[in-house]
Amino acid sequence: MCLIVFDWQPDATDWLTLTANRDEFHQRPTAPLHRWPESPDLVAGQDLQQGGSWLGVTNDLRFAAVTNIRLPEPPEHVRSRGELVTRYLRSTQTPADFADALLPEAGRYGRFNLLCGTAHQLWYITNTPEPAAVAVSPGIHALSNAWLDSDWPKAQLAKEQLLQAQRRQQHRPTWQQDQSELTRLLNRRQPWPDDRLPDTGVALETERLLSAQFIISARYGTRSSSSLLGRGQRLSIEEQRWQENGAAGTRYRFQLPLI
Repeated sequence: MCLIVFDWQPDATDWLTLTANRDEFHQRPTAPLHRWPESPDLVAGQDLQQGGSWLGVTNDLRFAAVTNIRLPEPPEHVRSRGELVTRYLRSTQTPADFADALLPEAGRYGRFNLLCGTAHQLWYITNTPEPAAVAVSPGIHALSNAWLDSDWPKAQLAKEQLLQAQRRQQHRPTWQQDQSELTRLLNRRQPWPDDRLPDTGVALETERLLSAQFIISARYGTRSSSSLLGRGQRLSIEEQRWQENGAAGTRYRFQLPLI
């Protein structure tokens, strides 16, 4: 993923509301949201180049999502960060125990932000600038290609969008009945003014392109949007695929636990 916003409320009936966009090169092969035959309790999209995922869930209500960190001169000869999502989801460790085990080897992976959660616990793990992990506090948080709750404009806007959507939802049917609005929430397609852009070491033209929440270009763009809804003992995941021109493609949805 490249932009994630979520409301984490572990003591509430509605314990998770999350929506995210995945940005990637259009030529990179990708499988849509599906139940993995080799891990039938796991539901996620799949990067067919490296084999990992960017966001996924399991039958026992575990969930994970990853973003990269945009800095110049990316490290070479490192493991795919998408492996971290499936590694956590296939484990039986708590998020805290997984974080403890991962930190000593976090430098083996490309620069990453990782969210690992259950219905009762959520941890944020990064390896940049140094390996670190922290329990996520209840509330609304945003994660892009910087760090958790950075001041990037598209991340700050995402928090406002989620809060406004939740207020609208108070007078409507539950999210579970119309999850597509949440899935498509991060849809600002305009770049931000130059004086609002972060400086991540890339060319200004690239910085402009990547500042949009929803990216459209010939080579690289928003490939899919996803949402997670945790309520009681259920977890719903939805994925909206996007065409290269930004038009909507196929939508996929699963309710967990799988029956």
